[in-house]
Amino acid sequence: MRKTWLALLVAASITPAFAAEQTINLKISHWVPASHPLQKALEGWAAAVEKDSGGTIKSQVFPAQQLGKAFDHYDMARDGIADLTYVNPGYQPGRFPIIGAGELPFLVANAKGGSEGLDAWYRKYAAKEMSDVKYCLAFVHTPSAFHTRTKKVVVPEDVKGMKIRPADATIANFVTQLGGTNVQSSAPEVRDIIERGVADGVTFPAGSLVLFGVDKVTKFHMDAPLYVTTFVLVMNKDKYDGMSDRQKKAIDDNCNTETAGKVGAPWGEFEDAGVDKIKAEPGQEVYKLNPEQTAEWKKAADPLFKTWADGVKKTGVDPDAAMKELKASLAKYGALAQ
Repeated sequence: MRKTWLALLVAASITPAFAAEQTINLKISHWVPASHPLQKALEGWAAAVEKDSGGTIKSQVFPAQQLGKAFDHYDMARDGIADLTYVNPGYQPGRFPIIGAGELPFLVANAKGGSEGLDAWYRKYAAKEMSDVKYCLAFVHTPSAFHTRTKKVVVPEDVKGMKIRPADATIANFVTQLGGTNVQSSAPEVRDIIERGVADGVTFPAGSLVLFGVDKVTKFHMDAPLYVTTFVLVMNKDKYDGMSDRQKKAIDDNCNTETAGKVGAPWGEFEDAGVDKIKAEPGQEVYKLNPEQTAEWKKAADPLFKTWADGVKKTGVDPDAAMKELKASLAKYGALAQ
C-alpha cells in the first residue's frame, strides 16, 4: 500500500502541466474565395499552431464572408464572432492611421520583404492602435495599380472625372485629390459595380483581378508599383487569455515577422503571375510607366504623405520618426522601393 501511494505521488509530481489542457477550437474568418492563396496560408498557419500546441488547438477556416462582411472583420475578432480574422485596416478610413503608412505610393517594392518589413515595424505600434484585439501579424500583397474599363490611366490628370473603387483609405484620398470619385465596395463586389457602370475602374493586384473576374470587365491595366494594401491578422483577446501557457506560446510562435513573410510571399507570387494571365487574354492592354510619368505620379502623391502624417500626429506618435523607422525596416528586408 505504501509503495502504491509513493508511486502515485511521484507520478503526480512529474505529470506535465499541460496534461489537463482543454482542446480549443478556433474559428478563422476571411472574406476572399477559398481558391485565393490566403486560404492555404491560413490553413498552414492553423496546422502549425495545432502541431506546436501538441494537438490541443484545432481550427476551421471560414472563407468568402461566411461569418460576416469584409468591412466587419476587425470588430468580429474584437467581439468574438470569429477568433482570428483577416483585416484590411484601410476599409475603415481614419480608424488605424499609423499602419496606413504601408499604403503610401511607391514605398513598398515586393510582397515578401514588404510583409516582413511592415510587420517588424508595426509591432511597436500595434498595441496602441489595435488595443482591443491581440495583434498577430501584418502583411502586404504585391505592388499594384489601376485597372479601367474605357479610359486608359497613364498620368495623374487622367483620373479626373473617373469613378474608381479604391483599394484602401490612402488610395481613396488620392483619387479624390486627383479629381476622381470613390465608389466603395468589398473586393467580391468589384466586378458587379464595374459591369453596371457604377465604377469605371479599380486599384487591384493583377492575380486578384483574374480571381474575382474583374479582368472580364476591364481593358486597360497599369503595371507599376503604385501602392500596396496593408492587412493584419488579429485575434480575440478573451480566446487568447483563456489558453494555457503552452497554447499561448503556440500562437505567439506563429504570430511573428517570419510568419508574416510566409503569408505575404505566396500571395505576392500569385499576384505577379496575374500580369501574364491578363496579357494572354485577347483585347487587354497592359502598360508600364516611363520615368517621366512615374515622376509625375510621385509628385502627385506628395500630399498623401502629409495627410498620413497629420493623422498620425493625433495619436501622439511622431510621424517623421515613424516613417524613418518604416523605411529602415523595409530596406532591411529588401523591400524599399527606389
